[in-house]
Amino acid sequence: MITVTPLAAEKINELLAEEQKAGAGLRVFVQGGGCSGFQYGLMIEEDGASPDSDKVIESNGVTLFVDPISVRYLKGAEVDFVDNLAGGGFTIRNPNAKTTCGCGSSFSA
Repeated sequence: MITVTPLAAEKINELLAEEQKAGAGLRVFVQGGGCSGFQYGLMIEEDGASPDSDKVIESNGVTLFVDPISVRYLKGAEVDFVDNLAGGGFTIRNPNAKTTCGCGSSFSA
């Protein structure tokens, strides 16, 4: 389904510890918008999964929560952390994206 690279898992766990939210997970979602039609979203999820709908995935020690609509667009995707001259941040590598924008934050399916 969706995987988290070891580096991204390390950064997510550091963030959760810094925010004093140990035990929380990461919600990964897709929403309309961005310059290519859809954009990715990541947020700390403290309340856990919606009991009837969310897909819960464990990857490299990180719990991911994905809503049913986003699951369709994120099959096989990978959450990674990239650190370069422009700065660091989380990125999603998505094999389902037909096109992406220059910043990598939006895509079309």
